[in-house]
Parts: sequence; structure tokens; C-alpha cells
Amino acid sequence: MSMAFYGLSVSIETIPLGTAYAIWSGAGTALTSVIGIVIYKEVVNIKKIAGILCIISGVVFMKIATN
Repeated sequence: MSMAFYGLSVSIETIPLGTAYAIWSGAGTALTSVIGIVIYKEVVNIKKIAGILCIISGVVFMKIATN
């Protein structure tokens, strides 16, 4: 957890805070869902996949908005 916060603090030196936090929180949420599916054999359904895609899309749009 401390490495994640350190990575976030380093990244905000080069990209805006809002974008960095969106990437940090979005990636964490998406990766947690993927780990649940792969390791803990959680049920995969269209709603879960759509949610992960929405998170990824949101992060991409945040990055596009800062350029």
C-alpha cells in the first residue's frame, strides 16, 4: 500500500493531480475486480465487464482532457 502511495506522489510531479488520482483509483478498482475473477473464481457477467470498461474509459477520457 505504501508503494502505491509513493508511486502516486511521484506521478503527480509530472501529470495533473486529478488525472493521476483517476488513474490510481481506476487501475486499483479494475485490477481488484480482475484479481477476484482470476484468483477467487468470481462469476463474470456482462455488468461486471461493462463496469470495468467504464472505469478504463473514464481514465482514458481524463487523460485526453488534460492534453
